[in-house]
Amino acid sequence: MRLTITFLFCLSLSLIFGCQTEEKIPESKAPNEILGNPDYQAISYGGYRAKTRDVQPTNEELKEDLKILSAMGIRILRTYNVQLAQTPNLLKAISELKQEDPSFEMYVMMGAWIDCLNAWSDLPPDHTQESPQNEGEIGRAVALAKQYPDIVKAIAVGNEAMVRWAESYYVQPAVILKWVTYLQDLKAKGELPKDLWITSSDDFSSWGGGDSSYHTPELAALYEAVDFVSMHTYPYHNTHYNPDFWRDSQADSIKSDEERIKNAMIRARDFARSQYDSVKNYMATLGIKKPLHIGETGWATISDGFYGPKGSRATDEFKQGLYYDLMREWTNEERITCFYFEAFDEQWKDSQNPNGSENHFGLIDLNGHAKYPLWDEVDAGIFNGLTRNGNPIIKSFDGNLDELKKSILPPPIKNAENER
Repeated sequence: MRLTITFLFCLSLSLIFGCQTEEKIPESKAPNEILGNPDYQAISYGGYRAKTRDVQPTNEELKEDLKILSAMGIRILRTYNVQLAQTPNLLKAISELKQEDPSFEMYVMMGAWIDCLNAWSDLPPDHTQESPQNEGEIGRAVALAKQYPDIVKAIAVGNEAMVRWAESYYVQPAVILKWVTYLQDLKAKGELPKDLWITSSDDFSSWGGGDSSYHTPELAALYEAVDFVSMHTYPYHNTHYNPDFWRDSQADSIKSDEERIKNAMIRARDFARSQYDSVKNYMATLGIKKPLHIGETGWATISDGFYGPKGSRATDEFKQGLYYDLMREWTNEERITCFYFEAFDEQWKDSQNPNGSENHFGLIDLNGHAKYPLWDEVDAGIFNGLTRNGNPIIKSFDGNLDELKKSILPPPIKNAENER
């Protein structure tokens, strides 16, 4: 009788308060709860597996990728445009995974691509005028933010859209300001969620961290308009374009190759930190106090060009692993969100050159090999039962570090006639 009474009492409590053994369903977080939170790691995501973006990733492929990224502790993805189907399909896939598993948690900083007039055409780009397609792109972003308010937590207006070396498409800051202001007005009217943050994701120089010619009234107004700043920093590319930090001194040349590489990667991290600080310092001169996060940084693993054996010698998985760890360590400690570039290799980016560096920034390659930065995760078993393209997630180089190190080279030496 005592057992029966106890059972009935517990049953009544469960009906009143619900089952206490169910896993707690995470509530949708506000941007200020996830950005700058080391428990919410961020990454740039492109799910394209073919040599052309005409082949869109399927729902099954997107879910495959999302499960891999979730296992890695990634909770925030960055996308780049809503012109193509990938981003809408990605949001749908996330929503479905949340329905299938209420504990699944993933958020998105959604990019809206911005171009100048005549961008990507046979006509000369007009950087003083914007493309008419921008209005439609913003409209699509607005619709998706309304449809998925529990997932889309930020909109980035433009990707490297103000930096002048983006010669095919860059616009003036006034264009970005126009659309950021438009989105902020929609928020103020209640037509967009109030906890949706608006920014632009651009090179550190576009945010005033470099050339003073970028220091314009329009840029200052843009700082006022955004909810946070998303800046890019690429020591990897600067091993060719600005190599002083990268090259070893003659004194360094007596060290072992591995020691030289490790020291060079610390310098690369410090180079990124100096660009971050340059934006932070410029922002302070404007009297602006807003969150500053890293919208893009990364390190490629294959290059037959500027960054390969005949160039800066920056490119291999060993260096990628060191850079990834150093950047995560620094940004986590400082509570800076770092959208590491990128999750998976994408071969469409330089489809005519399989060994082009742009194809090889991913932490996981097209065949499901986890590159050196993720070897520890493979050992920990976080990818058990997960596949990509039908392949289990296993270590590159079969996990043989000695074999990996056969592919690495130290940086060149400054002012050496015959560089080693």
